[in-house]
Amino acid sequence: MALKLLWLHADGHCQCHLSLLLRLVACLALVLLLPPPPPAQAATVVTHLPGFDGPLPFYLETGYVGVEEETGTELFYYFVESERSPRSDVVLLWLSGGPRCSVFSGFVYEIGPVMFVAERYSGGTVPRLEYNPYSWTKLASILFVDSPVGSGFSYAHDPKGYDVGDISSSMQIVKFLRKWLDDHPKYLSNPFYIGGDSYAGKVVPLITQYLSEGIEEMRHPIINLKGYLVGNPSAGDKIDVNSRVPYSHSFGVISDQLYEAALANCKGDYENPTNKPCTDVMQTINNLMSEVLEPACPFDWPWPMPGRDASNRKSLTEEHYWLGDPPVEPPFSCFAAYRYYLSYFWANDNATRAALGIKEGTVTEWIRCPTGLPYTRDLPSSIECHFNVTTRGYRALVYSGDHDPIVPFSGTQAWIRSLNFSIVDDWRAWHLDGQAAGLNSQSSMLTT
Repeated sequence: MALKLLWLHADGHCQCHLSLLLRLVACLALVLLLPPPPPAQAATVVTHLPGFDGPLPFYLETGYVGVEEETGTELFYYFVESERSPRSDVVLLWLSGGPRCSVFSGFVYEIGPVMFVAERYSGGTVPRLEYNPYSWTKLASILFVDSPVGSGFSYAHDPKGYDVGDISSSMQIVKFLRKWLDDHPKYLSNPFYIGGDSYAGKVVPLITQYLSEGIEEMRHPIINLKGYLVGNPSAGDKIDVNSRVPYSHSFGVISDQLYEAALANCKGDYENPTNKPCTDVMQTINNLMSEVLEPACPFDWPWPMPGRDASNRKSLTEEHYWLGDPPVEPPFSCFAAYRYYLSYFWANDNATRAALGIKEGTVTEWIRCPTGLPYTRDLPSSIECHFNVTTRGYRALVYSGDHDPIVPFSGTQAWIRSLNFSIVDDWRAWHLDGQAAGLNSQSSMLTT
C-alpha cells in the first residue's frame, strides 16, 4: 500500500510536518494490524430442490442476514429473481402472518414459484414439488423473509433474542433490507415494494413508514421505494375483532336474534366482554363459527375452537394450527391442511436443509407456525401508518377475500373510509380475460 501526502504549502516547519507524518504512519500501521471486518454472509445459490424434478427453472438464492449483534439474531431468506426482466422489474419483500408463521407459506402456498404435488405422502422420500405457473415471480423478484425471529429458519444465539414484538421486528426488517441491498447493489434502482398478508399486513405499513423516513433523512443505501401491498391485513385487534360479529351476521352464520343480543349486551365491543350476557353471547357465536368452518381440518383452522376465548388467541390468522411430533395426518380431502402437513416433512429433511444452506444446530425442528415464543403486540393499530405513508405519496394496494372471518373485509373497508381520502373510481367490478374477478375502488391515495 502506498501512502501519499500532498502538501499545499512549504514554510520551513519541516519538524512539524515530519512529526505529523510519523503520527499518520503510526495510525495507518495500527489500522493495518486490526482484524478486517467480518465478510458478509455468503449466500447459497440453489439450483436443485429435493422433491423437484430436474434443475430449477428460476434463480433461487437463500441465506442469512444478521440484525442484532448482541443476541446473534439472524433472519433467513429465500430470494427468487424475476423470470421476466430482473434488471428492471419490481423487487418485492414479502412477509407471512402469524405472527411467526414461516414465509415458506408465501414461497410454496401463495405467490412463490413452487408448490406441493397434490398426492398422498407415504414417507421414505421428501414430498414432491412442482412448478407454479401462476407465481408472482413471473413479473417480479421476491425476497421472502422469515420474520420475526423464531419463524421458519430464522434464529437467535441468545434466547433473549426471541423476545420481540411489532415494533422491534419491523426495525429488524429495515436493518435486514439495508444490509441485504448493500450486498446486492444491482437491485437498488429497481422499483421496491413491501408486501404481506394477515398479521404481517399490520406491520408492513410500519416498515414502509420507517423506510420512507430513512429516505427523507438520506440514509444509505437509498431505496427506490414505491409503496406497499397487503392482503386481508390485520389493522389491530380492536377493529379486526369488532368486525367479526357483523360479518358473521351478514353471511347468515348467526341469527338476527343472536346478532341483536350481541349488539345490546356488548355495545359494539366484542374484543373484551365486560359483562356476563356479552360473554355468553360471544361464546355462542364462537361455537356456531366453529361448527361451520371445516371442523375436520385442524391444520387449516381459522377460528377459535369451542371453549376457546376469541380475545385470548395466540394466533390471528388462518395459518393457526397445532402440530404434533410428527403431526397427525389430516384427511386428504382437506388438501389445504394436507399441504401444511407435507411442509413439516419437507423442511425437516436433511437433504432439504443442505440444499437451502441451513446452519446446523440453529433450528432443531422446523414448524410452519410455532407458538409458545414471546411476542409483544405493541402496535395497537396500523391505521396511522397507512395514513402517514400514503400521504407521503407512496402507493398502496389493499386486497381482501370475502370469506375471511379473522380479518373481515368489512372491517378493512371501515378503516379505509376513516382515512377520508377522495374517491377517484367508485366501487366497480374488475375483469380478467373478460371475466369478473372481483370488485374494487380507487381513492386519491389508496386502492382497495
